[in-house]
Amino acid sequence: MILQIIGAFVSVLCFSIILEVPRKYLLYTSATGSLGWLIYLVVLRVENSTIMGSLISAIVVALLSNILARSRKAPVTTFFVPGILPIVPGVGMFRVVYYMLEKDFEAVKSYLFETFMIAGAIALAIFLIDSIFLLFLRYDRRRAKVGKGK
Repeated sequence: MILQIIGAFVSVLCFSIILEVPRKYLLYTSATGSLGWLIYLVVLRVENSTIMGSLISAIVVALLSNILARSRKAPVTTFFVPGILPIVPGVGMFRVVYYMLEKDFEAVKSYLFETFMIAGAIALAIFLIDSIFLLFLRYDRRRAKVGKGK
């Protein structure tokens, strides 16, 4: 498990460099990705569900990315895009293509369904966290506007 977390940290670091993330954010993006992977592994061990693991870890990555973006005054995507990398279901799509070439359509159907469910879970996590932060921002702005009027 420790090796997987270190591997996630290094892979997100390299991916962040490829995406030309500013140097001052590299540690944050790598920590976000490795924390997301740690959460995924823990949920996978407890729940035995890749979909639930992806959902919860994507929520953590999206939440942490939004917090870092606000505190570091940077775009959310600076932290989110590299941070979500370990969770993206690339191996699922590989298996879909592999079993399609092998003409094992039951396996294709199974892996395709799982891959779409994981992608949907990640999209749901992004939507939830972004909506919560948007509501919080609107409330904060409205409160500040009322405070200035006094």
